[in-house]
Amino acid sequence: MNLEKISKKLSFLLRHCTEPRYIDLNGGWADVNEIIRVLKINYSETNKSILEQIVADDKKGRYSFNDDHTKIRANQGHSIPGVIIEMEQPEPPELLYHGTATRFLSKIMEEGLKPMSRQYVHISPDLETAIEVGKRHGNPVVLIIKAKEFVNDGNILYRSSNGVWLTKEVPCKYFSIQYIDN
Repeated sequence: MNLEKISKKLSFLLRHCTEPRYIDLNGGWADVNEIIRVLKINYSETNKSILEQIVADDKKGRYSFNDDHTKIRANQGHSIPGVIIEMEQPEPPELLYHGTATRFLSKIMEEGLKPMSRQYVHISPDLETAIEVGKRHGNPVVLIIKAKEFVNDGNILYRSSNGVWLTKEVPCKYFSIQYIDN
């Protein structure tokens, strides 16, 4: 059994599937039995216990169940148009961080941070997480976002249930660059 492959397929189904027949756009919830049925097409060993293990073991907190574990969703990162996830709008810390790769910097410096194929720009609560995110995309660089100033100027920052901060875009005036030595 390959939990990593099942988890990746689960992420695709809940965040990026182009035919989200089983996802409720209001909340992003999907019926657990339907998700298991779809996962069994490629991973016959999939069952509710395996889903519960994937959710519990996921260090990034990508997924959550409803109270009675009959529904599952991705907490953020959707490219499926129209998915609405309930999120908090707490007071942000002074600074937040966005990890990316140096190859994207020139475009970011021209246009600011944009969500690209997702609904929101994803922003990390700490430098270490942002560095790890940046490494996934190549030679890492971190944008240090002046979160309090951003919100004080009338912009909106949400926080998802797994602690990732989200917004529609971040203009360049709200961040500085920190290069990371590899």
